[in-house]
Amino acid sequence: MTIELPNLPYAKDALAPVISADTLDFHHGKHHNAYVTNLNNLIAGSDLAGVGLDDIVKKTAGDEKSKGIFNNAAQVWNHTFYWNSMKPGGGGQPTGKVSELINRDFGSYENFVNELKNVGVKQFGSGWAWVVLENDKLKITSTGNADSPIVHNQTPLLTVDVWEHAYYLDYQNRRPDYLGAFVEKLINWDFANQNLG
Repeated sequence: MTIELPNLPYAKDALAPVISADTLDFHHGKHHNAYVTNLNNLIAGSDLAGVGLDDIVKKTAGDEKSKGIFNNAAQVWNHTFYWNSMKPGGGGQPTGKVSELINRDFGSYENFVNELKNVGVKQFGSGWAWVVLENDKLKITSTGNADSPIVHNQTPLLTVDVWEHAYYLDYQNRRPDYLGAFVEKLINWDFANQNLG
């Protein structure tokens, strides 16, 4: 099976003004698409051709000879997860089971928000801030470059992309403002709850 670029789960202008249609055009249409194209070229004719994306990521993690495949596959996976971590009119107070876990493991929604923004701002260079479940405990963590929680025995619930191309057209170098807007106006709590299983 060929790895395909998934459609966005909303119109390109649906997240504006928090994330503009121009940003999504570049980010999804060019960056994400390039990872898909590169991955298909790298696995063509190999034993990974026809393997599902999750399995490609897990099979190539930590293998120096497969670094290019891992980087592209994990970026396809991470970006797809990121698009679903947002929704028009999202953000604000969590709902459902994830709300209970936030209160249990962070003490309050405010503590959770501060930690998520802090982890995202402090991620040096390119990477991701994640809300994950690990050993039945909610955690906020970050990964550099293409690294992903799915290769670290963690269950991702949400992610925010902190590579510059995710926000630079709209926020320039103001990563904290982008993270604040993501939390307040975009987080898809329904998606987070679905990922709890």
